[in-house]
Amino acid sequence: MSTTEKVRINKEIRAAELRVIGAQGENLGVLSFADALKAAQAVELDLIEISPNAVPPVAKIMDYGKFQYEQKKKESAARAKAKVSETKEVQIKVGTGENDMRLKAKKAAEWLADGHRVRMELFLKGRYKGMEEAFLKARLEKFMLLIPYPYRIAEPITKAPKGFAAILERDPKAATNASAPKPATVEVNPEQ
Repeated sequence: MSTTEKVRINKEIRAAELRVIGAQGENLGVLSFADALKAAQAVELDLIEISPNAVPPVAKIMDYGKFQYEQKKKESAARAKAKVSETKEVQIKVGTGENDMRLKAKKAAEWLADGHRVRMELFLKGRYKGMEEAFLKARLEKFMLLIPYPYRIAEPITKAPKGFAAILERDPKAATNASAPKPATVEVNPEQ
């Protein structure tokens, strides 16, 4: 039940009978609305309808402020678990140096560890567009081998508008044993 839904308490409850849960979590059984309200007033707490769609509706005897606090706590925990995944992008060029490639590979590994997808792009301009396709793909594969985090290839290397691109995502099987991360194996032709 989210805080956007109106929670009925005490005299706002419309049901004639309620299944009542006591202040210590004990089941008081099915009571008439009047008896349930008297039981709540006897311990100086509120009668809160926690499950209005049940038959009969379920109500709990507790402090309404505490109930609101617990609901907000549950919602924030749910929001924290629902992590938003994005596609991050790493761009390299044919002339990108070895050290720069290692830095970009490290950043890609961080994004993979955070659960994001990584789109790697080999950016080509000018004369590089006319280079042999196998050499360009091998350059991108070489970069993939530098990524120090277990991944799987979501979309293989394909021709993109600005060059060649591939998309990687975290490998859930290998990420569980990430104590000794190993990159995915990609065959690279050593003659190039």
